[in-house]
Amino acid sequence: MRLKHIKNSENIVSSSKVVIQNPHLYKGKWKSVFGNNNKIFLEIGMGKGNFIIEHAKRNKNINYIGFEKYPSVLLGALKIIESENISNLKIICADASNINDIFYREISKLYLNFSDPWPKARHAKRRLTSPLFLKRYDSIFKGFKIIEQKTDNDDLFLYSLECYKKSHYFKLKLSRNYFDDIRTEYENKFILTKFYFNF
Repeated sequence: MRLKHIKNSENIVSSSKVVIQNPHLYKGKWKSVFGNNNKIFLEIGMGKGNFIIEHAKRNKNINYIGFEKYPSVLLGALKIIESENISNLKIICADASNINDIFYREISKLYLNFSDPWPKARHAKRRLTSPLFLKRYDSIFKGFKIIEQKTDNDDLFLYSLECYKKSHYFKLKLSRNYFDDIRTEYENKFILTKFYFNF
């Protein structure tokens, strides 16, 4: 589906206090952005922000960073974060391929929720669980490398498991029928559709 561009979205995002401009300047110093030493959890591809916003509201003792490439997608999330003054959540509007230029030994958990599966073989390097990306993540984690992934794409699911194995990640929890009470907007839509057509 083609992404709808919203007029002036780039200016709104670039002027928001929630969005960190020039994030590479904070590499190794993200605790100074939040003003504390709390753990930092990161979501790549946060979309409209339902998932990470709810986590930040429930867990004030954890700092959250949402990564999203497209300014138009972020506008709704920014309104909520600003209006509710959610101080433990910051946003980066950038391409995730540059992630190891932005963080160094600072992330305690990484969320990958319903990432683009990039189904064509020639696009495999773009998958967020490809060996290329997993190598990039190596330098961002503080301590154990913890990735929490959700996907509804079987091919990406199996591909990811293989990549994790090759990159020496260990499976702590694995389920094909797992629903968290904190969901992405995509997940909510899927669940509502599923139950609507199957009662």
